[in-house]
Amino acid sequence: MKNYFVKRYQENDYAHWNAFIGQAKNATFLFHRDFMEYHKDQFEDFSLLVFENKKLVAVLPANRTGAIVYSHQGLTYGGLVFNGQSKLTTVIKAFRSILLFLEENKIQKLHLKTIPYIYNTKPAEEIQYALFLAEAQLVRRDSLSVIDLSHHNKLSKIRKRGIRNALVNGLIIKEEEVFESFWNEILIPNLSEKHHAEPVHSITDMKLLKSHFPNNIRQFNVFYNDKIVAGTTVFESERVAHCQYISKYEKGENLGSLDLLCHFLITEVFSDKRFFDFGTSNEAQGRKLNKGLSYWKESFGAGTVAHDFYEVETANHFKLENIFV
Repeated sequence: MKNYFVKRYQENDYAHWNAFIGQAKNATFLFHRDFMEYHKDQFEDFSLLVFENKKLVAVLPANRTGAIVYSHQGLTYGGLVFNGQSKLTTVIKAFRSILLFLEENKIQKLHLKTIPYIYNTKPAEEIQYALFLAEAQLVRRDSLSVIDLSHHNKLSKIRKRGIRNALVNGLIIKEEEVFESFWNEILIPNLSEKHHAEPVHSITDMKLLKSHFPNNIRQFNVFYNDKIVAGTTVFESERVAHCQYISKYEKGENLGSLDLLCHFLITEVFSDKRFFDFGTSNEAQGRKLNKGLSYWKESFGAGTVAHDFYEVETANHFKLENIFV
């Protein structure tokens, strides 16, 4: 393992990090430093770079809380990022080096969330095998509702009825460059009334992220008689269109706004993507399922993709020794 070297991310690594992310097989724009650092004041960054000799072979977007390092808690997904030429043995050695580095820096545990396979540009589940070897514990599993757009997906009768209602009601869909109307008139009131919660991102956050990633962050709104009634914020990566936020505020009316919007996005705007990701319908760290929300997504033809979260003792780096035959 003497050829492997781990260091913490520093500002002068900005260009090197982003260049690596740009050619990795299991990364999206969420791992770009401009995305990660929009909320840098909320987290103690503990991102790592792994070198084999002088060559960068892996990075870990991460933050620290006390004696625990997490796959960056400000990101939807995470894990160890490596390039398309990385071999399984390289990933295992890189992961062992990370665990050893963390133990030497008084870190007791690493919480690592994976990146769902739908976001990978080629098979890239080497880290899952490394986690198995290190006897990591599965501590959370979310269920993502995902449509494989390479296949024909049958709409349920109730979704077809909703789309017909939307057309009869004369609903109009617009892509907009600003977020104020959706945030202030739909998302914030809906989350407040139904869940006593607020959006993770503020309007200021979204403006900043949109300025950095104008082609990856898109806002679609639905209007009824010139008034916004629903919308979704989509994070678009190479293979996946993901609904980061999706909400309606129809005040008891059954307009079919979200049925029309999602059908339009799936069949028109993002039909050339491989996957359409509605996201999770889970609560309580994956141990509760909102069955109504899950059913609504499945009625568009979505199936389930597991998103796993692991905990591993850093002292377990020794379990990754002497495994090659």
